[in-house]
Formats: sequence, structure tokens, C-alpha cells
Amino acid sequence: MIVKARSPKIGEASIPEEELSFSFVRSSGPGGQNVNKTNSKAVLTWNVEESTSITASVKMRFKEAFANRVSDNGQIVIMSDETRDRAQNQQRCVDKLLDMLNSVWTPPKIRKPTKPTRSSQRKRMVAKKQRTEIKGSRGKVREW
Repeated sequence: MIVKARSPKIGEASIPEEELSFSFVRSSGPGGQNVNKTNSKAVLTWNVEESTSITASVKMRFKEAFANRVSDNGQIVIMSDETRDRAQNQQRCVDKLLDMLNSVWTPPKIRKPTKPTRSSQRKRMVAKKQRTEIKGSRGKVREW
């Protein structure tokens, strides 16, 4: 199975299943006494550093955006215990990872610095003068 991420701008990115590591533990979610018997919580581990399926620039943006979730050795751990079904929790982990990848897939737009127009500068100065006059008129009145 190859996990595919679809984004409207990029087409398709794929992560080979060999790069993903799943483990299952006992869930604290819904299920009553069944929770004590089954390991339905899915834990996905993926090494961002060693991944061959994404480019270096995407890796860099991923590590910057999710710095608090990526460990020192480049691994990210994603957990899901939202449902009672192991397969659904596994799919939700994959969906979360793909959402994270899609959010950093396209590079951010570079801001082009602009200058304010002459009319906007003029309006700003007029507004400042009006405000100065209003505040100046609030002072104490002197009697001569």
C-alpha cells in the first residue's frame, strides 16, 4: 500500500508504506469493558529525515512548521484513538500526516515590499493634524 496525498496545486505526493511504522496500544477512548481487552489506539511513527519520498525543501518546511512535534532524530509520532476500530484509527493517523504534509507542500509566497501612495501619506498627515488639534483643545484654559 502506498499512502497518497492529494493537493489541488501539487497533484500527488506518495509515501511508501515501508517508511511508516504502526504500533497499537490500549485505548482510553469509548468502548466500555472492551477497552481493557483490545489494542485499538494507533500510533504512527515516521522519520522525516530518512524519507526519500519528499524533497529537502518540504522536509525543511515540515520541520519548521511542526518543530514541537518532530524529535531530535527526525521522527514524528501521530496517535489516534478516536474510534473503537483499529483500521479506522490507523487511517486517521495517515490522514493527519497527509494534512500536515499538504499544509507545507507549497512554498509560501515571497512578500514584495511596497511603498505607500502619496495620497495615503497625505491622508495620514491630515488625520494626524486633526487629531493634534482635537487633543490640543482639551488643555487648561488660561485666564489673562
